[in-house]
Amino acid sequence: MARSKKDNKERYEKEILETIKKYNILDIVSIFAFYKGCCRSTFYNYGLDRLDSIKNAIDDNKVITRHSLKGKWANSDNATLQLALFKLICSEEERDALSMQKVDHTSKGEKINIPISAWKKEDE
Repeated sequence: MARSKKDNKERYEKEILETIKKYNILDIVSIFAFYKGCCRSTFYNYGLDRLDSIKNAIDDNKVITRHSLKGKWANSDNATLQLALFKLICSEEERDALSMQKVDHTSKGEKINIPISAWKKEDE
């Protein structure tokens, strides 16, 4: 007996969610490297790319992976990794202090506001 479109969509969703969790999928494109139950066009035609369940599963994997990496970076003796982590978690002032490229395009924190009409008079 042929399955309905709704049944297929539910089956694909369930199997894709299992694949996302099993293989720590971090983006939609990577699903197809591990899941062979449907092709890309079927995935998009069924609107599976718009399902919150699939988006949330991928987002959960990203959060877990980021957290894991930050933990590894914090425990590392590698200065480059430690600096990368610091840049992610530091305040804007601390980031500016680290930067050798900081250029302040303001006047002591105040924005410079030159009316365009002043420029036009000089050009005439």
